[in-house]
Amino acid sequence: MSECPADWLIPDWPAPVGIKACVTTRAGGVSAAPFDSFNLGDHVDDDPEAVSQNRSKLTSCLRVQPAWLKQVHGIDVVQASPAQALQADASWSKTPGVACTIMTADCLPALFCNRQGTQVAAAHAGWRGLAAGVLEAAVNSFADQPSEILVWLGPAIGPQAFEVGPEVREAFIATHPETAEAFIAGANPGKFMADIYRLARLRLAAHGVTAVYGGGLSTYDDERFFSYRRGARTGRFASLVWIDYLRSN
Repeated sequence: MSECPADWLIPDWPAPVGIKACVTTRAGGVSAAPFDSFNLGDHVDDDPEAVSQNRSKLTSCLRVQPAWLKQVHGIDVVQASPAQALQADASWSKTPGVACTIMTADCLPALFCNRQGTQVAAAHAGWRGLAAGVLEAAVNSFADQPSEILVWLGPAIGPQAFEVGPEVREAFIATHPETAEAFIAGANPGKFMADIYRLARLRLAAHGVTAVYGGGLSTYDDERFFSYRRGARTGRFASLVWIDYLRSN
């Protein structure tokens, strides 16, 4: 990955040998403002040729085959397919070189692997998908027990910027009362500030997953990342996880 822009992120988590992951930033692409410059989203009204060039650079830099999804804020999990963008919000793979790929610009990207390093998965978790169980669905794509799954939480909107209505809070606490601790009263009457990282950790813990890493990078405050709340007309960055080709040799 020596040709990648220097500010792309390599997750810091105790993944087994052979598991690779990366998070892109806005740097290193050809898209014009407000998608400048490494926009990977093909659904945000950016120039399709620019998006194509950016995606080609991603493939070349990482030497993987990204499996793009048509994300719809649901909980469907599919086998990662580089050949077509399937409609789902999570994918899994056991094939070396095929990268489970999530696009976000405030929603939470979550990357998964098992301790044996034989399977990976990735999930897109906006509040709707998170409340509906997309993280749990991704965990269930593994044959392993939840205690054998590692999760890394990528850049998402921070708790100081994520203002939500009471219906969002109710959607979580109706099934998981313990998630009430992830909400505090906002400055605006009737509103709450939500901690999406805390929500994810609580939901994963309730499902038996406690090896959870990452979190703490706010897309709203860190201009290395696209943020829908900072500017609704914006691009998307990608979070990817894959099994390295060398693993199979």
